[in-house]
Amino acid sequence: MLTIQNLRKEYSEGKVGHHLALDRVNLHINQSEFCALTGPSGSGKTTLMNLIGLLDRPTAGTIRFGGLVTDALIADQVAELRNRFIGFVFQSFHLLPRYTALDNVCLPLIYRGIHKRERRAMAATALEQVGLTDRMMHRPDELSGGQRQRVAIARALVGKPSLLLADEPTGNLDSRSAEAIMSLFLRLNDTLGLTIIIVTHDPQIAARCPRRIEVRDGQIVEGSASAVSVVRG
Repeated sequence: MLTIQNLRKEYSEGKVGHHLALDRVNLHINQSEFCALTGPSGSGKTTLMNLIGLLDRPTAGTIRFGGLVTDALIADQVAELRNRFIGFVFQSFHLLPRYTALDNVCLPLIYRGIHKRERRAMAATALEQVGLTDRMMHRPDELSGGQRQRVAIARALVGKPSLLLADEPTGNLDSRSAEAIMSLFLRLNDTLGLTIIIVTHDPQIAARCPRRIEVRDGQIVEGSASAVSVVRG
C-alpha cells in the first residue's frame, strides 16, 4: 500500500547550515494496517507524516502509493492524489466555526466538483459512520471536543480515502473522549479496511494500535513484533 525507501529530509537553517530531520528511512505499510508512529519531541515523526501525506517533499528517497512513485509528480498531480486517496485528522480539528457539522464535512468534496445535493448526502453518510447523525446541523461551538473530532474524522472519511493520517488526534481531549475516538478508529479500520497511521506521544494510545513504529533522531529504530517490514536505515 505504502512503501518508503531511503527517505531523507533536510531543512535549511540559513547561514548555520542544514538540519537533518530524517535519514535513510525505510518503511512498508500494508493495506488495512493500523499503525502508531511514536517518538520523542523532535524525533522526526511529524516530518515523516507530512511526507507520507504529500504535504512536503523529501530531500532524497522514494515514496510509493500502491506502486505509484510520487517523486516526479507536479504540484497539481500531488494535490489530486492527496485529495482523492488521503484523509487528514489533526489535533486542533480545523473546523470552520460558522459552518454546521454537515457543511464542514462537505468541504473536501467541493474541490472534486461534486454537486451540492450529492455531497450533502455523502457528508450525511460520513457523519452517520462516526455516530453523529443527530448533530449534523450543529455548529462547532455547540459540540463537545470529542464530537468536534468526530466531525473532523467524518470530513477525512467523506472522500473515501485509502489512507487516514491522524496527527495527535486525542491531544486536545479528556481521557474518556480519547478512549472513544480510539475505539472509533479501530472500528473504522475493521469495518472499512481503512489504513490508519496515528502520530502520538501517548503510550496508552500507541498501545491500542496493532503496529507501533518508533522514530528517534530521524530514523526508525524499532517496531512492534508484527512490524517485521520496518527496517533501520
